[in-house]
Amino acid sequence: MPGKSGKDGSPARRELSKKVYAAELYRLQAELVKMQEWVRASGSRVVVVFEGRDAAGKGGTIRRVTEYLNPRFARIAALDKPTEREATQWYFQRYTAQLPAAGEIVFFDRSWYNRAGVEHVMGFCTKEEYHRFMHQCPMWERMLVEDGILLRKYWFSISDTEQQIRFESRLNDPMRRWKLSPMDLESISRWEDYSRAKDDMMMLTDIPEAPWYVVDSDDKRRARINMIAHLLSTIPYTDVPEPRLRLPRRPAPTGYVRTPIELQTFVHDHAGDLT
Repeated sequence: MPGKSGKDGSPARRELSKKVYAAELYRLQAELVKMQEWVRASGSRVVVVFEGRDAAGKGGTIRRVTEYLNPRFARIAALDKPTEREATQWYFQRYTAQLPAAGEIVFFDRSWYNRAGVEHVMGFCTKEEYHRFMHQCPMWERMLVEDGILLRKYWFSISDTEQQIRFESRLNDPMRRWKLSPMDLESISRWEDYSRAKDDMMMLTDIPEAPWYVVDSDDKRRARINMIAHLLSTIPYTDVPEPRLRLPRRPAPTGYVRTPIELQTFVHDHAGDLT
């Protein structure tokens, strides 16, 4: 089955079947588990930034990336708007507090780049604050990398046509309508403003120490597969020998008697009502 035409006018790509997608996704997720074990064993610190247009598929990709990871050592940082106190801090201060310790991975579902995007376009920061951010950001990221943090930055690129389709889908789906906010809808009328802001951001923050990697996300399945495969290719992980685990034998009963059922409050068997 033919797929959508490329953004550059190239011939349409063959659609990635659900069967092929599911099999490769599971294989890559198994590699992510191996990568996490290496991060823990080596004491490495990994930061992965997810940025891009509204409805570009960042959240869905993050869910697939973290699905089988140990949440004690791999967490998602999705910060809300700053508090009154945080608004008076150095801009990078609250993001610094989210950085990983040894053996941890942090996935930023949007990040410090809010200042270069929505804050700048919507006028939520002053011009001075914006220019200060653009000046300091490359220096701050260089310090992170110099200190040993493995920093990876992904920009999820989506066409205006595909974004419109996804917005309409969310608007008509009561289970996903929460994903739409007035800010998301505002991005439609400010498409070119956001495009210029993204270009300026890329020009000044795409540095050798922490380059931007662009993910074509018009096709969600391809975007997830491509992003995860690329991330794995950039982390120098190796297999970590697994400890040999063996279930112990249960000890012989010593006379313990369970609390009578009638003395406990069980939840109603709703599943039983269905059958």
